[in-house]
Amino acid sequence: MELKRRWGASIGRQWAILFFFIELIFFSFLGSGFFTLNGIQITLFYSTTLALLATAETFVIVTGGIDLSVGFVMGFASVVSAKLAAAFDAMGMAAPVALALAIGITLIIGLAPGFVNGVLVAHLRVPPFLATFAVQGITYGVSLILTAGSAAVNVPALANEIGNGYLFYLSPGSGLAFLSRPRAMIGVRSVELVPTMVIATLIVVAVGAYLLKRTRFGRHTYAIGGNVDAAVRSGIDTKRHLIVIYVISSFLATMSGIIYMLEYVTGKADAGSSFMLDSIVAVVIGGASLFGGTGTIWKTILGVLILSVLEMGLKMMGVQTFDKHIAVGVILMYAVLVDQFIPEFVHKEET
Repeated sequence: MELKRRWGASIGRQWAILFFFIELIFFSFLGSGFFTLNGIQITLFYSTTLALLATAETFVIVTGGIDLSVGFVMGFASVVSAKLAAAFDAMGMAAPVALALAIGITLIIGLAPGFVNGVLVAHLRVPPFLATFAVQGITYGVSLILTAGSAAVNVPALANEIGNGYLFYLSPGSGLAFLSRPRAMIGVRSVELVPTMVIATLIVVAVGAYLLKRTRFGRHTYAIGGNVDAAVRSGIDTKRHLIVIYVISSFLATMSGIIYMLEYVTGKADAGSSFMLDSIVAVVIGGASLFGGTGTIWKTILGVLILSVLEMGLKMMGVQTFDKHIAVGVILMYAVLVDQFIPEFVHKEET
C-alpha cells in the first residue's frame, strides 16, 4: 500500500514531464516534419511571447493573485513600440536609434499598468480578478484609440532582421557566421540555428527564475502567497511587495509586446489576447497552486512547452486550431483537479 502511494505521489509530481514526452513521441510519428531541426526551432520561436507572459503570471499567482491584463498589456506595448519606432523613423533617425528609443520608452510606459494593478490590489483591496480585468479593458481601449482599430505599421525593416534573426548561420560555402546571414550563393541555402529571440527570452526567464527562487524577494513572495497575515507579522511590507510584483508582471508583458513587434514588424491591440488564458494554464500545468504559495518559473516553462508542442503538433497534423482549445481545457481541468484533491502529491517538494 505504501509503495503504491509513493508511486502515485511520484506520478502526481511528474505528470507534466510524462505528458510532455508522450506529446513528443506522439507528434514525432503523426506530425509531418515535427521532430526536425526546423520544426523544433519554429516551436521554440512561437513560444517566446507565451513564455514571458507565463513568467509574469507565475510571480502574481505565487502571491495568491492573478493578472488578467498581461495579454492586453502585451498588445498595448506592441502598438506603442511600433508607433514610436515609425514616428522616430519618419523624423529621419537611423533605424537602430529609432528602435532603441522606441523600445526604451515603451518599457517605461509599460510599468504603468502594473503600478495601477498593484495599488488597486494592495492599497485599495480590490480583488486581483477585478482590478486586473479593469486595467485589461483600459489598455485595450487605449491601444484601439492609438491605432484607430487597425494594425500599427511602418516599423523600420531592421525590426524584422532582429526579431526573425538567428544566432548562427551555417553555409556550405561560407562556414559558420554569427548573427549575420552569409552572402547567398547560387543554389546554396544557409542553415539557420537558434533564433535570437529564443535566447533573449531564455535570459529573461533565467533572471526571473533566480529572482523568485534564490533571493530574499522571492522568499517574501512565497511567504505572502502562503499566509499574508503571517507575512505581515514577520515584518514584510506586503503592500509594497505586491505593487512590485504587479509591476514586474507588467514589465514582462511589455517585453513580450516588444518581441511581438520585432517578430511581426507591426503592433496590434489584440496581439496577446489569445495568450492570456494560455499563460495561466501554463502556470497551473507547471504545478503552481491558484491559492498561492507554490510554483516555480522553470516548471511554468515546462507548461509553456507542453502548450507550444500541442499547438504546433496539431497544426502539422492538419487539425483545426479550435480543437487545441478543447485539449487545453482538458489539460487544465486535470491540473486543477490534481491541485484540488491531492495537493500534497504535487507540492510536496515546493518551498
